[in-house]
Amino acid sequence: MTEQPLLNEIKALIKSSGPMPVWRYMELCLMHPRHGYYISRDPLGREGDFTTSPEVSQMFGELLGLWTASVWKQMGSPQFLRLIELGPGRGTMMADALRALRVLPPLYQALHIHMVEVNPVLRERQNATLSGVRNIAWHDSIDDVPEGPSIILANEYFDVLPIHQMVKREHGWHERVIEVDPNGKLQFGAAAEPTPRFDVLLPPLVRAAPVGAVFEWRPDSEIMKLATRVRDQDGAALIIDYGHLRSDAGDTFQAIARHTFTDPLKAPGQADVTAHVDFQALARAAEDVGARVHGPVTQGDFLKRVGIETRANALMQKASPEIATDISIALKRLTDTGRSGMGSMFKVLGISEPRLTGLAGLSDLEHAGDGS
Repeated sequence: MTEQPLLNEIKALIKSSGPMPVWRYMELCLMHPRHGYYISRDPLGREGDFTTSPEVSQMFGELLGLWTASVWKQMGSPQFLRLIELGPGRGTMMADALRALRVLPPLYQALHIHMVEVNPVLRERQNATLSGVRNIAWHDSIDDVPEGPSIILANEYFDVLPIHQMVKREHGWHERVIEVDPNGKLQFGAAAEPTPRFDVLLPPLVRAAPVGAVFEWRPDSEIMKLATRVRDQDGAALIIDYGHLRSDAGDTFQAIARHTFTDPLKAPGQADVTAHVDFQALARAAEDVGARVHGPVTQGDFLKRVGIETRANALMQKASPEIATDISIALKRLTDTGRSGMGSMFKVLGISEPRLTGLAGLSDLEHAGDGS
C-alpha cells in the first residue's frame, strides 16, 4: 500500500480540530509545503495527469501572442510592457507566444516577462523552455510583480484556487466539510449550524435551489487584484478556464490522476483537485472595482475569431501528411463545441482598463490578426 503522509496529516487535523472546510482541504491537497500536489511534481502531458491547451498545439500560444500584440497596439504601443503569465505550466504557452511576437520587433523589445509560479519543478522546466529569453523573472505571487503597463495571461489558473462549498438545508446554507467516518476514511459532511444570512448574497437562481443542493464560491481577492492592476496601471488580462457562464448550484469539485477522474477524497496530494470557474462571479468582481469586462465567450469562438483556422491551414500547407493530420486533430480538439469538448467547456474572459472598449476575440468586430 502506498504511503500517504498528507492523508494521515489531514486525518490528524480533523481529529484534533474538528471537521475541515472543503476550501482548507483543497488548499492542503494542492499547496501543502511538503506534500502538496503543485509543490512536488510536473503534472502535465502524456506522462502526467492532464494536458492543457498549450500542450495540445503550438497554435494556442501563438494566437495568444497575436492577441497580446493587438492589445499592445490598442494601449498606444507603449515602449515598456510587462507580459505576465499566471501558472505557466512548462513554459510552452509563453514560448509559443514569444515566437509569434518576434515578428513585431518594437513590441518584442518592449517586453519584460514575469512568470508567477510556486512549483520549483515547473520553474526549472520553464527556465529550460525559455532559455535565452531576455528580461524574464519568476515570482510566487502577482503581488511581487513590479508595477507598470501589463498584459496578463491566465490559462487554467483559477480552477485550482480553493473553493468554499455550501449545502442547502431546511433552515439555510451550511458550509460543506470533510470528516473522518467510523472506518477511518474521509467523507463529506456539513457544519452543524447554517451560515447566517448567506442567502442574501446569492443570485436568485441559486437562492431557488432545492434542499440538498451544493453551491460553490471563491473569494474575489485574486480576480480583484488583476482587475485593480489593469485599471490603475493600464493593460488587460485574459482568463481561460473551464467553467460556467452564469452562477448556479452544482457540485464540480473533482480530482484527476493519470488523465482519469478519481475520488477527490481518496489520495490527497497525489491527484489534481479542481472545481469549475464561475465566470459570472469573476466578471461581477472585476466590474465592482471599475475594470471593463469583455465576454465571456467559449474557447472555440475565441480561437476562431483570432484566426486559428487560418493558422492551421497555413501550417498544414507546409507540413507532411502525417503532421497535417495532427494539426487538424489539434484544431478540432481545441475548438470542439460538443458537450465535453474543450471548445465549449472552456470559456474566455477579458478584463481591461476602462479605455479599452473592445478586445480581440471577445467581440465580433475585433480580431488579433489573420494568423499567417
